[in-house]
Amino acid sequence: MTRLKSALLAATLLIGASGIALAQSGPAYDPAQLPAVKGKVAQYTLSPRGDVDGFLLDDGTEVHVMPMMSTELVFSVKPGDAVTIHGLKAKAVPMVAAASVTNDATGATVTGRMGHGGPERGASIEAEGVVKAALHEPRGGVNGVLLDNGTVVRLPTAEAKKYAAQLAVGQKLFVRGMGVESPLGKVVVARQIGADRTKLSDVAMPRWGGHDGMMGGHDGMMGEHHGMMGGMMNGHPRMKPPGDAPPVSDN
Repeated sequence: MTRLKSALLAATLLIGASGIALAQSGPAYDPAQLPAVKGKVAQYTLSPRGDVDGFLLDDGTEVHVMPMMSTELVFSVKPGDAVTIHGLKAKAVPMVAAASVTNDATGATVTGRMGHGGPERGASIEAEGVVKAALHEPRGGVNGVLLDNGTVVRLPTAEAKKYAAQLAVGQKLFVRGMGVESPLGKVVVARQIGADRTKLSDVAMPRWGGHDGMMGGHDGMMGEHHGMMGGMMNGHPRMKPPGDAPPVSDN
């Protein structure tokens, strides 16, 4: 065999192997096989960083998405759009952990991938309004509220339970903390809350600090959404080890 033929054969084999590798790098599971929920987007919900971490449908259903879906989502789906969500539905509250979101009019589909959000950012910020709805993390615990002016207020689930009466729908709420205001909306991580600025109660932050811990793993979609849903979309479910054991490496 000549050197030219050998080189051509090697190149062909390399291209073929690359094609197989690329084919195998995609999701191992089809999100369309998961239960579907249809509705119209009312507004985005925001993480403590100010990134879109999901949205509310006009019937009040909360839809959570993984962090790496955030940027693509805002380009593909906007408030007022009719959408189809494939994912896992919660039992106790109207909530969906989305594996994919499709804009019914354009056909654009955003599919979840594993990943992490951007660096923490925020500034001192205040907000006030009337509580319109409770917001939940994907495991079902209340981790914030939506005000009637569209502001998203986030706080630790334990503190949300402690101040449940203050955070009830219809209550006036003033909140002071760290947050972000952008064209996507306004989010405040509460450090103080009250009926008005003259009667404020402190919101306790966990000792380990950081909003990822504060939100019970908010940017990891509270562990369950990313560990199970994200792992599934990348080829295999990631199982949480028992107790304090470290996670098993993929390598």
